[in-house]
Amino acid sequence: MTILPLVLSPDVQAAKDAGSAIVALESTIITHGMPYPQNVETARIVESDVRAEGATPATIAVLNGVIHVGLTDAELESLGQAKNVAKLSRADMAVCIATGGTGATTVAATMIAAHLAGIKVFATGGIGGVHRGAETTFDISADLLELAQTPVTVVAAGPKAILDIPKTLEVLETQGVPVISYGQDSLPAFWSRASEFTAPLRLDTAADIAKSAVMRGLLGLPGGQLIANPIPAADEISVDEITPYIEQALSEAEAQGIAAKQVTPFLLQRMFELTEGRSLTANIALVRNNARLAAQIACALCA
Repeated sequence: MTILPLVLSPDVQAAKDAGSAIVALESTIITHGMPYPQNVETARIVESDVRAEGATPATIAVLNGVIHVGLTDAELESLGQAKNVAKLSRADMAVCIATGGTGATTVAATMIAAHLAGIKVFATGGIGGVHRGAETTFDISADLLELAQTPVTVVAAGPKAILDIPKTLEVLETQGVPVISYGQDSLPAFWSRASEFTAPLRLDTAADIAKSAVMRGLLGLPGGQLIANPIPAADEISVDEITPYIEQALSEAEAQGIAAKQVTPFLLQRMFELTEGRSLTANIALVRNNARLAAQIACALCA
């Protein structure tokens, strides 16, 4: 009988044993989001934000064929400097593990690992979704279908602004995924607090979000819920300012034939260049903000 290659860090194991709050964190922001050492520094800051709200952080990655739920300082440092790390989603996660590979987890893969470890809340930056032009490319992130089947509450700053947001919302609705805006009616759009789209649902407290997650379980509904948490006002880049940069980056990606898994990293890098680094500063701020809210939700679930 094959045993699932999954280990918990000492901190996460202790939290599990105590029945205390845990928040899952993805690892692609470390390996594919920014350069070393800023990637490791940011990961540690986000983990400290989770701890400050009374929960234990569990950064997730696949290291040498083993799912690690929670990384030690040495493992985080090593991952931050690693080269040619795979970017794992539902489709390729098993192959990476079976062949002893190392990979960073996307939203979908992090949700899978978190659920296997019994973790109910996950904080990320923004979810993937329906890419612009998907009516011809069929480029739709596995994140959306994962939300429909894996019971984890995901806190993000809304869909990434580089996506086709209306089509992303349509797919989520079709899949029965609740999209809940936190504290406002407008749907956040990653770098911007508000968009032209009204969120399907709104909740104003972490306790109510936790109650909603519990009720979905009682109803026997599959999947999780997406919490769209607006970036702090002091850190946002408004829709009017960011839109021209997005359009330019999208045009360049199309002209260069960028496709599949390379689209999002290319676009985020171009946004960094076009905004002279402001997009990355905003990205770090929103991830930290999401980590804090996720920790509050996790604590409410434990209560």
